[in-house]
Amino acid sequence: MAKNILVCDDAAFMRMMIKDILTKNGYTVAGEAENGLKAVEKYKECTPDLVLMDITMPEMDGIQALKEIKKNDPAAKIIMCSAMGQQAMVIESIQAGAKDFIVKPFQAERVLEAVKKVVG
Repeated sequence: MAKNILVCDDAAFMRMMIKDILTKNGYTVAGEAENGLKAVEKYKECTPDLVLMDITMPEMDGIQALKEIKKNDPAAKIIMCSAMGQQAMVIESIQAGAKDFIVKPFQAERVLEAVKKVVG
């Protein structure tokens, strides 16, 4: 059952929160990235079953990272994380191939619901 998940967010406490929710529910955190560039590198390194990707990050935003990862692996499963009021970016990321999105502040149930929907 253990699915490997890559957690990408520029805020360390957000990564901690997500990791906490995932590990308590039997998922494995394969790696972490604090920006889009690192997310693309880490994806190649640890080929996770799923990526939880923040939209707003330094160096390369989540949407650019999503497009890069999808270019290298069209089968990649990515769930975007956004703050309220980023509808346009959420729509753009879904069009670019994101499987779902979660709105911050995170509700554990919503995170798990999205993860289960995408990777079971």
